[in-house]
Amino acid sequence: MAGLAESGSNPDVDLLYDINGLAKEAPHWFDRCMEFVGEYGLLLAMVLLVLWCWWGVRRRGGESAAASVAALVWVPLAAGVAVLVNVPIRGFVERPRPFLEHQGLEVLIEGKNDYSFVSDHATLTMAMGVALFVANRKFGLVGILLGLLGGFCRVYMGVHYPTDVVGGFALGTAVALLLSPPAMALLTPLMRAVERSPKVSWLVRARGAERSGDGPLIPGARSGAASEERDLAA
Repeated sequence: MAGLAESGSNPDVDLLYDINGLAKEAPHWFDRCMEFVGEYGLLLAMVLLVLWCWWGVRRRGGESAAASVAALVWVPLAAGVAVLVNVPIRGFVERPRPFLEHQGLEVLIEGKNDYSFVSDHATLTMAMGVALFVANRKFGLVGILLGLLGGFCRVYMGVHYPTDVVGGFALGTAVALLLSPPAMALLTPLMRAVERSPKVSWLVRARGAERSGDGPLIPGARSGAASEERDLAA
């Protein structure tokens, strides 16, 4: 991969200069915004998106609440696993940052002297976005879009090649999807146990909900006996 950075005539480097060139033409305040968004903002937005989705799941309750919360727990875990998988990949490839190989780049953030391939930010955000899509498609689509925007920001900032970002997208997606079945097999029983615990059941369902049969508590649901009495009265 390091060889890709040696020639400015290859598409990877050309696209790097094209995207990063936008930073030279943009106002200073816009570059500062892109720096914050690309380094911290999108990660924060992703966390808030997951929390928003979890809040809706626990309020709805239902028999699938434990499985839904388990899928949301997998979101940050998938990101962590993906970044850990990336550690040996970066050490094996040893691709320098683009600004160390090419002149004239507008680097918006200093101190990035570790290896470039694969992008940790792209890996992390896409793993979260894809894992969130598995849990909830509406929120997941937003998460994937945030991940794509994050990858663009990393190239815009001059700290990654486009192929670093694409590699991060592929790695994050693979980890989130391939490890989702065993993760759910482990996390779902755990979340059901949490749901049955009086002290921490609020993590899976809202407090004060009523049980629907033998399943999780559902806000506003009638008990089985009450429903039967209503039907007989009718």
